Amino acid sequence: MLVLYDFELSADCYKVRLLLALLGLSALIEPVDVFPGAAHRSAAFLAVNPLGQVPVLIDGDTKLGDAHAALVYLARTYDAAGRWLPIGEPPRLAEIEAWHSFAWQLSQSLSVARDVVATGRDADLAACQSEGHRLLRVLDEHLWFGERQGRDWLCPGTHPTTADVACFPDVVLCEEGGVSRQDYPAIRRWLDRIKRLPRFVVMSGVFPAGPGPAPRPDAAPAGT
Repeated sequence: MLVLYDFELSADCYKVRLLLALLGLSALIEPVDVFPGAAHRSAAFLAVNPLGQVPVLIDGDTKLGDAHAALVYLARTYDAAGRWLPIGEPPRLAEIEAWHSFAWQLSQSLSVARDVVATGRDADLAACQSEGHRLLRVLDEHLWFGERQGRDWLCPGTHPTTADVACFPDVVLCEEGGVSRQDYPAIRRWLDRIKRLPRFVVMSGVFPAGPGPAPRPDAAPAGT
């Protein structure tokens, strides 16, 4: 049985819960009271993950304490069709890995800004928000030009990949850190497409797609 040590409000944990759902998988959820309980620093949790961070995904003898590693593992182990992580297509796989790194940058800006607002974390909120907007401009431009080429997702192909799952949570939650998505129309359309995927699941602060068809491209990307 898959086991997930999880904090409901964590964007990184949501990445793993989301891919589990999209793959039609279930897992035993072990809640970890990261805030305000600081349970990730307890001796009991450090025995599970000495790094003291969530999520932790356990599958038999396999234990993964990193969200992106968990995405790769789930896609390679449970997606027989190889749609979420096309290992047989090296150029596309390399692009997916690059977006995993981009997702880490989103976490270091947008997620930190969200933590500052929600928990009072000691960090430079203005700097995080500024960096978050810089990254969103890059993402919006990539998506906008992709739409003109008939591409709906971050990477080439007709199916989303773990790249989309890795980037989605911090972007969809960014306004909780004071970073508006108003100027990023291609991002808003991409978020809506992800929300319309079969078996999509929400979390606190993330809402389902509205009724009606997905919106179509309109204005040019911010900064062009």
